[in-house]
This record gives sequence, C-alpha cells and structure tokens, in this order.
Amino acid sequence: MATAEVPASEPTDSSPGEPDPSSVGSDPEAPGTADEGTESAEGTPHPLGPIGASLDDAVDRAWDRLRGNPALDRLFYTASELGDFSLIWHLLGTARGVTLRGGTREAARLALALGVESALVNGMVKSAFRRKRPAQSGERPHNLRQPLTSSFPSGHASAAFLAATLLSERSKVKPLWFGLATIVATSRIHVRIHHASDVVVGAGIGLALGRLIRRAVPLRCPAGRWGAWYFPDLPADDSGATDPPAGGGPGRAPDPS
Repeated sequence: MATAEVPASEPTDSSPGEPDPSSVGSDPEAPGTADEGTESAEGTPHPLGPIGASLDDAVDRAWDRLRGNPALDRLFYTASELGDFSLIWHLLGTARGVTLRGGTREAARLALALGVESALVNGMVKSAFRRKRPAQSGERPHNLRQPLTSSFPSGHASAAFLAATLLSERSKVKPLWFGLATIVATSRIHVRIHHASDVVVGAGIGLALGRLIRRAVPLRCPAGRWGAWYFPDLPADDSGATDPPAGGGPGRAPDPS
C-alpha cells in the first residue's frame, strides 16, 4: 500500500535572531520615525521650532471638533476654493474698480500687489522650506484642489490679508474685509491643507506687504499744497490742503508772485 508523501516545508529567508522585515518600522517608538508635528517632510525641523509644533498640535485638536459639521464644512470648503489663485480678491477688486471713484487705480494696485505676493510667497519663500502638508484620513466632504508646493507659509492667508489691507483703505466697513480674510485663511486649517503656523506666518506676510504697498502706491493725495497738482485723479486727504499752485497747470511752473 502506497503512502502519501508529505511535502517538505520551504525554508524561510530570515535567519534565527533576525527581525521580520514586515515588522520593521511598525513600532512608533522605533528610532528613525519622525513626529509629523515637530518635523516636516524629509526630517527637516519645524520652521518655527517646538513652539510652532505645539501651536499646530493644539489648534488641530481643538479645530477637529468643528470638522464634520455640514454648515461649517460648506462654508470653509467654499472659502478655500474661492481663495485659489486669489480669485475672490480679484473679483472684489474689479467690482470696486467699476463702482467707486478712483476705483480703477485701486483695482489695478490690488491686482499688481497680488501678483507680487504670489511671486514672493509661492515662488521664493515656499521654495526655502520643504514642509509636509497635514495628513488627511478618509475622504473629504467636498472636492478640493490639493497643492503640491510646501505647506509653509500659507499663500491663501498672505493673499487674504494683503487684499484686506488694501481694500479697507477707503472703506467704512474695515472689519468686514478682515473678517472675510480670516475666514479664507482659517479655511485652510479646517480643510487640512495647512497647519496653523503656516496660516499665522502667511497672514503676517500679507499684512506687512499690504502696509508697504499702501505707502508706496497711495490712493489719496499726499497732504500739502502740491497734492492735487501731481495727483489730479485722486481724492484729497483729510487735510484738504491740495490746492494747485497759483497760475499753474500741468507742466507749468508756479507763479513766482
């Protein structure tokens, strides 16, 4: 009577005492694993150090309570999409350009400023950092464009606060502009495209750049006797001292008398 042959067990590649390759790196406490809160991609340190890492972690945990709310999700996802390529700010600038006296100059200044901001933040500052964007687990409640650039700093935040600084210059509802900028900027935290520190630094860049541009390209006549002479298309400032020189006109010297 024939007996069935029992196949010999195949030898394993790992030798006794060697760790299973599938288990390497699975231990969160193993050396070489980096905490995403304190380090960005490729093991680079947080741009703002431990303080920035703590801020990001605290804000993300607190903000997580707001995620999943249908109304807030719709608000912040919409604001984030409108902030892509500074679309909302170009639209608002154009609207003011066609409805306000001197609005054409204001709209042109805003468009130029947003171009400078994009080149500075997205082209120069971001290239100096290699920060990984926040991890997203599961599907998002709404579709959203996923940027490929560095997370630090936030271009949405810098553009938002730059635009708010410029659009509020001749506005009676200044808080409205900065409130809208805050919604657009913080939407990037809500949708987990940016860390909180990215947004804070981006907002600071936008504010500083906006103040600089307001000084370099004023919308109101400079105070003094010569304001309306050299800026005839601009509204006078609060001093009202903008009379052109007596007997003068564009291209003519003032009357020596």
